[in-house]
Amino acid sequence: MNPTSAPDPGAIYTRVAIGLHWLIAFALIGSFSVGLYMVDLPLSPQKLRIYSWHKWAGVTIFLCVALRLGWRLVHAPPGLPAAMPAWQRSLAGATHVLLYLLMVAVPLSGWLMSSAKGFQTVWFGVLPLPDLLDKNKELGDLLQQLHELLNFGMAGLVFMHIGAALKHHFHDRDDVLVRMIPFLRSTPDGDVK
Repeated sequence: MNPTSAPDPGAIYTRVAIGLHWLIAFALIGSFSVGLYMVDLPLSPQKLRIYSWHKWAGVTIFLCVALRLGWRLVHAPPGLPAAMPAWQRSLAGATHVLLYLLMVAVPLSGWLMSSAKGFQTVWFGVLPLPDLLDKNKELGDLLQQLHELLNFGMAGLVFMHIGAALKHHFHDRDDVLVRMIPFLRSTPDGDVK
């Protein structure tokens, strides 16, 4: 589909977009959960191992988001229902932009934090990524606070995103959620599966 053409409100996302959406969604939930768990662990080899897993997940999420953004540039998303109020369209657009920005900023802030704290990121224990900053404890602590703030901001937006999708499906009974979960499409008699 040409991204400049008008999106079809009855269409669904492409299989690639759907796959990347759910892969990123589950990876974000897992990485956020691991992040909450690991911060209060006492220093040990296990804690360092979990931190490595968390960083690997962050790099992987960053790459998947880059792939998803590239895909979206050449594949326009399906349109929103014509009956949706303009303020909801604007809020949906703003939420998606913020989610994409945060999906880039969160792993990037983690990478910057690791660099400033003097802990190189080695993706899957094989590929060392360059440090983006020189070691600087004070900056590392500030970046840690920023990383946490961005994570909690993204978690809030994700809950809002989920709530809006469920509201559209169960209250408005439109096809907004169906665009990302096609098997939920309405039956011929109008009931939503």
